[in-house]
Amino acid sequence: MSDTYDLVIIGGGPGGYNCAIRAGQLGLKVACVETRKTLGGTCLNVGCIPSKALLHATEMYEAAEKDFAGLGIDATVKLNLPNMMASKDKTVGQLTQGIAYLFKKNKVDHIEGFGKIIDAGTVDVDGKKIKTKNIVIATGSEVATLPGIDIDEERIVSSTGALELSKVPGKMIVIGGGVIGLELGSVWRRLGAEVTVVEYLDHILPGMDAEVQKVALRTFKKQKMKFKLGHKVTGVEKMKSKLKVSIEPSKGGDVDTMDADVVLVCIGRRPFTQGLGLEAAGVSMDKRGFIETNHFKTNVSGIWAVGDCTTGPMLAHKAEEEAVAVAESIAGKVGHVNYDVIPGVVYTKPEVAIVGKTEDELKAAGIPYKSGKFSFIANSRAKANHETDGFVKILAHAETDEILGAHMIGPMVGEMIQEMCVAMEFRASSEDIARTCHAHPTLSEAVRQAAMGVEGWTMQS
Repeated sequence: MSDTYDLVIIGGGPGGYNCAIRAGQLGLKVACVETRKTLGGTCLNVGCIPSKALLHATEMYEAAEKDFAGLGIDATVKLNLPNMMASKDKTVGQLTQGIAYLFKKNKVDHIEGFGKIIDAGTVDVDGKKIKTKNIVIATGSEVATLPGIDIDEERIVSSTGALELSKVPGKMIVIGGGVIGLELGSVWRRLGAEVTVVEYLDHILPGMDAEVQKVALRTFKKQKMKFKLGHKVTGVEKMKSKLKVSIEPSKGGDVDTMDADVVLVCIGRRPFTQGLGLEAAGVSMDKRGFIETNHFKTNVSGIWAVGDCTTGPMLAHKAEEEAVAVAESIAGKVGHVNYDVIPGVVYTKPEVAIVGKTEDELKAAGIPYKSGKFSFIANSRAKANHETDGFVKILAHAETDEILGAHMIGPMVGEMIQEMCVAMEFRASSEDIARTCHAHPTLSEAVRQAAMGVEGWTMQS
């Protein structure tokens, strides 16, 4: 362990470990401070990765249980929840070990403990002072809570507890119709729980394309998920054998109650910035606790911040992009992130994927645009796979034809959105996509057909 580092990073999540590895590759002396014994942060340990493991496993379970017969396959399936959870944990363990290996390979010191900033050149880790030329804050975010509703991670759970349930609940109420609530709600719905999503707004997936919201809601209802939109949860009473949940209209009205075995609180996340010594060090934060930055720099020279603890979408890949950029900036190179081309994916079935502007945003900004849309019901591969829900929509500037946004709901769109990201990074036009040959039969042909639709020559009846 070095006496003085070029860089000390507080937080070992996607922002922290990517910054550490890139800085190590660039020849800097680096240490990464993390409170967990394992690296990877919330995303790898109790978030993105374990949830995707359960989403995949439960999709396969439901397909075998309900869909195989339609494909001419007779099968009998039985849930083994302990083994499913063990498989998830094995995946997480392998990936955390992989990060630890990369730290060693790139000569990054992993310091276990809670990091607190003393000044721009000193970090305290559980009483031990570490000197450094630069500090990067990559502490991420934590679960936002509701007043009067105490999360015990047993019956009233956050996303963390929802990934560790020892049995399938009979009834689950999900508070929040955003990405995390829909993903984890769908996991337990597939395994047999009766799932009801309570959302404060009158629609799910806030901030996404309005057509995507409508198709997603219709599809999830078809899958037997229940929704109470325009409602809020005002209290949860713990009883001996069940939970009694109080619900009322968002705009006010009569209180209703619902019974549940498990309540999942998914109302969003907040920056983890308390207790880091930021106030004493003079680091500026906004009223919500987000660290204020300008090209990753805080107002204090030598202190930087990336990821969920700063403003912008709370996405692991956004943190990763900022992490590489800040490491390169500290090393004297030019770090850059294009915030207009950061995709978002919801890993439900069907998946939802977006990048760029929505129609509402373009209208609000007064930007003239054209749109092309293609439904998966007319896609040969989707039809062959019995997965025809959803569509691809592409938005392009009405005058220049530059692609401004893409919005998809359907099979594997989380992979297909990358084509649009590359196109937008190169400022491609919809015609560029429309005139690029796509293999047949593939799901990605829907992207080309949507691009063709911008100029009205899509091949759809």
